[in-house]
Amino acid sequence: MTKETCLIVHAAGRQLDLLRGEAFRIAKENKSGWWTDRADVGTRFCFEDAKAKDAFAITCDGFGIRCNDS
Repeated sequence: MTKETCLIVHAAGRQLDLLRGEAFRIAKENKSGWWTDRADVGTRFCFEDAKAKDAFAITCDGFGIRCNDS
């Protein structure tokens, strides 16, 4: 998998739990996999599909949670 399909999210606690649920839902809708890793600052959410990554970025924006490409 390439890093091009990863986002670093700046969230913790309940926000992070919420985003994990959203990542699961988005990946399932796009019939792709996803995973998380720790990053230097925040959590890296990676998707096997670029469309899923884009949808996740929109979701983060909708919740007012900062994210950026890794």
